Amino acid sequence: MKTVVHTSESRGSANHGWLKSRHTFSFAGYHNPERVHFGALRVLNDDEVDGGQGFGAHPHDNMEIVSIPLQGDLEHKDSTGRNEVIRQGDVQIMSAGTGIQHSEFNHNKGEAVHFLQIWVFPKERNIEPRYEQKAYLAEDRMNKFQTVVSPNGGDALWINQDAEFNLANLDAGTKLTYEVKHPGNGVYVFVLNGELIAANEKLDTRDAVAVTETNSFDIKAKSYAEVLVIEVPMEF
Repeated sequence: MKTVVHTSESRGSANHGWLKSRHTFSFAGYHNPERVHFGALRVLNDDEVDGGQGFGAHPHDNMEIVSIPLQGDLEHKDSTGRNEVIRQGDVQIMSAGTGIQHSEFNHNKGEAVHFLQIWVFPKERNIEPRYEQKAYLAEDRMNKFQTVVSPNGGDALWINQDAEFNLANLDAGTKLTYEVKHPGNGVYVFVLNGELIAANEKLDTRDAVAVTETNSFDIKAKSYAEVLVIEVPMEF
């Protein structure tokens, strides 16, 4: 098993006044040749947008884009005519495919929205653009993994890649074993809140560890902790 720790402080940052963003991987004005991507995981942005502000219409193609609001509500519009509000507890995925334009704004005027936007390189290029979102209950991930994105669909949002997204909220002392679903995949463990040990590495809030060359590893909470576990192909 190989591990590489990315501390919260080591991420890139941008402050545009209305937008405060931390970049796990190279993005926009932040470029780190050692942190361009982790396998098919290309972007993991930790964004905070002021009330009523947001990103105007802009294009994407051939990328799987996942948005997870951590606090507040995010309004989404796209060139297919869709207009949705993504709320805390929801997960959204958009397959950009042959091309799509979308905008994202804070749905509320009086409070910030804090969300993760994650990009994954697709398995199949130039598919028809698609959109899906779903609400997930926090109690369904208490001391267990809750699969929210998967190529198998079902209760999870479908993704055009052999990738899996799992959320877990752990009481202090709880230990889970993550089993890699697709042989050869790597796993990126991102701590949303709290302290835990993942793959024998100590992590704090917004720290992460990239795990490769293993079929399974343990995650143990040192305090109450919330974690996002992203499994992706290392070759694609």
